[in-house]
Amino acid sequence: MAGISSLGIGSGVLNSDLVDQLVAAERKPTDTRLTQQTQQTEALLSAYGKLRSAVTELRLPMRQLSAPDNLKAFSASSSNEDIGVSVDSTKANRGTYSVEVTSLASAQALASNDVFDDRDSSSVGQGTLTLNVGDKTTNVTIDNSNDTLQGLANAINDSDAGVSAGVIDTGSGFQLVLSADETGTANAVSISVSDDTGGTDTDNQGLSRFAFNTGMDADAGLQQTIAASDAVMKINGVEITRSTNSFENVIDGLTFDITDTGTSTIKVEQDLGAVADRVQGFVDKFNALQSTIDSLAGFNAEAGRGSLLTGDSTVRGIQNQLRQILTRVVPGLENGNVRSLADVGITTNFETGGLEFDRGRFEEQLKNNPDDVTALFAEQGRATDSQVEFVRSSTATQPGSYDINVTQAASQGNLLATSALADGIAIDASNDELTLQVNGETSVSLQLTQQTYTTAQDLVDEIQSQLNSNNALNAAGTSVKAELDASGNLSFTSSKYGSDSSVSLSSAENAATLGLDSVTNTAGVDVAGTIDGRTAEGDGQVLFLGSGNGDASGLQARILGDTTGGRGSLTFIEGVAERTVNLVSSFVGADGALESRTESLNRELEQIQESRVRLEERITSYRERLVSQFSAADSLISQLNSTRDYVSQQLAALAPQNNRNNN
Repeated sequence: MAGISSLGIGSGVLNSDLVDQLVAAERKPTDTRLTQQTQQTEALLSAYGKLRSAVTELRLPMRQLSAPDNLKAFSASSSNEDIGVSVDSTKANRGTYSVEVTSLASAQALASNDVFDDRDSSSVGQGTLTLNVGDKTTNVTIDNSNDTLQGLANAINDSDAGVSAGVIDTGSGFQLVLSADETGTANAVSISVSDDTGGTDTDNQGLSRFAFNTGMDADAGLQQTIAASDAVMKINGVEITRSTNSFENVIDGLTFDITDTGTSTIKVEQDLGAVADRVQGFVDKFNALQSTIDSLAGFNAEAGRGSLLTGDSTVRGIQNQLRQILTRVVPGLENGNVRSLADVGITTNFETGGLEFDRGRFEEQLKNNPDDVTALFAEQGRATDSQVEFVRSSTATQPGSYDINVTQAASQGNLLATSALADGIAIDASNDELTLQVNGETSVSLQLTQQTYTTAQDLVDEIQSQLNSNNALNAAGTSVKAELDASGNLSFTSSKYGSDSSVSLSSAENAATLGLDSVTNTAGVDVAGTIDGRTAEGDGQVLFLGSGNGDASGLQARILGDTTGGRGSLTFIEGVAERTVNLVSSFVGADGALESRTESLNRELEQIQESRVRLEERITSYRERLVSQFSAADSLISQLNSTRDYVSQQLAALAPQNNRNNN
């Protein structure tokens, strides 16, 4: 019998619609369960995402409070607007200062004595100008391509010598004008001429008309219209000199910007409100976190219904650990005037679980007990030796007291002349240049003022002044001290401590004049010793323990002075903010509770997807089995129907014959 081309033709019942209905019925229970699991898992992922965001938001304000400098904010004011002051509140301290500005820094300006008829055609001479500005030397060549006043100005500007040149129209002719790019005596300009084609290099003819140095005749070379000068300011009677009108690092945390001479009273006061604002930021973020937890894990007693994360162990763990930190007495402050957050006006509202902040009480405690308040929030080290300073800790450092022992004090690099510096030394062009190498990386070129120095100390003062204003040293953030030792020998000492500290002599004109024809160099050494009985490493004056050294691992202390042996103890206090930052980082870190829970839920989604794939495979197999079974049954029914029809036909054919026989 021919096969049936369409399901249900044979039976009229076992068709594709019935297959679809049976397949749908088979799919529904599993599909519904997987859909519910997906929705539940995605809802949990969203909830944990919101919780993670709220927890992370708490880290920023606590990180700010974990830095000791952020708990001692200061503001500064000046009674004279011409003597401006700005403050780095993390470095400043309270104080009142009397300031007197006696002179402003200015850039040197020069002008040609000669007046030229034309800027673009009149010859100025050919040769080479050598410009010395500070410790920079630049050669400028003048030839037939630029032998004009404007060409000379352009060549100087293009040389990047630290000098700007221009041509001015006086109404009766043209003059060359020059000005140093930087203010201060350290940036004074000197100009010499070589290979002058218009005469000799010094005859005030041709190119030599543009030479300049302080020893020239008044009517020779360029004339000085503005002298280079330093800014001079007295703070509480102590005179300070700078090459610019900005004074930095004179007083920790203060920068003075002066625009005119005069006097001023500078007041630096603690900005209690700024610190209170930071604390308020922490309270607000914590309350936002508590609100998020309430919405995700709270229980509605009236409705008798919990939230998505009600009873969740991860949420309980976060709450309990945060509550423990925020309500505890900070280890190390048991005997302090401030021991816990409650002492500074931060208390828990037991109805809401949030924090309340008494701003007035906090500012009062910060004013009266700044050290304890700082330790309450930030990490702090308290040393029994006044010359031992806490530097920092690591996440491995545990609160506690640790003994300090020094076996070698740190020292500074030094250069010492082997013969005494005499009185009445005359400094001239033959001995005014000196170059030092500082800390192995900074070249320091000095050009001493040419004059006779009555005493050796006067000359040392001149050298120190040149060192203080040296651009290379200032750029490197270091300094060198010049002084006479007990024997009257000239000594140079680097401000840096440790094995990287050194001062060496690169060159000196007529070195014997300064007693520098023979010198002794002494390199600095790093501090050495133990912390908590464990051998520590040294870096300059900093003694520190690396990882794997017990509870004191990561502890760093600065050792001042040259005393060796036992240096007392250093007590490390880990404040609330520092501990909270570490705790939050552990929650949201790669191995944290929230990350682990999120990864587990993502794995569940992957498993659900795998279950859906298996469901589809099972349903496909089920459909194929139904179609096969229905096709076989339909074929059988069709055969039976055919047999039935045949039998019916045969019976119908026999009926007339039976009727005749009966008659």
